[in-house]
Amino acid sequence: MGGWTVTGGRDAIDAAAVRAFIQRYAALIEARREELTALDAAIGDADHGTNMDRGLKKALERLPEGEALPANVLKSTAMALLSHVGGAAGPLYGTAFLRAARAVEGLPALSPEDVLRAFQAALAGIEERGKAAPGDKTMVDAFRPAVEALETALRSDRSLEEALQAAHRAALAGSEATIPLVAKKGRASYLGERARGHRDPGSLSAALLFQAAAGEVPKKPGEDGGQIGGAAGR
Repeated sequence: MGGWTVTGGRDAIDAAAVRAFIQRYAALIEARREELTALDAAIGDADHGTNMDRGLKKALERLPEGEALPANVLKSTAMALLSHVGGAAGPLYGTAFLRAARAVEGLPALSPEDVLRAFQAALAGIEERGKAAPGDKTMVDAFRPAVEALETALRSDRSLEEALQAAHRAALAGSEATIPLVAKKGRASYLGERARGHRDPGSLSAALLFQAAAGEVPKKPGEDGGQIGGAAGR
């Protein structure tokens, strides 16, 4: 999947690259659908994997061909998730993609700083919509450390590739850290101590989002084009 553009000697992501990111996320969710559903069966409604898979398949159907603006690809994805993902995940992920779209509206290509701003806006939307904080055993436990790691890496002059890989590692660690927690939000909160020992399914789908983001990043000027397999794992 190509579509990278480099403007002004800096890395930049165009609409085709954002489209490829959505395609990778959909593929990862499909591959882990049963695992996500099994996790949700332990502490929720047993539908997180199937819901996310259905919603992202609808998003793929709606992805605009030849779209020039990354924000419009993100907005199209948001609308599909809001319409076709049930439970809490639809509003949360739909809001995340919609806020990200608004953060980069009108830009023909995204710099690393734009990517950070989009993820920061997505996180703010999730936290506002879900009224969740770190430690509540929700997707925030993966999403917030990922965004913080992304910001830290970029502020330390790391490449976007390295920063996204760091974000994915932080998201995975945050997801794993939900296992011993007692849930404070959502259906799992009704289980009390019985929720301990189970990973939050939303935290894993959030980690997969950052895995998709880390899977392909712009090449530096003068390097060979093509896809970069994210070292953060496939």
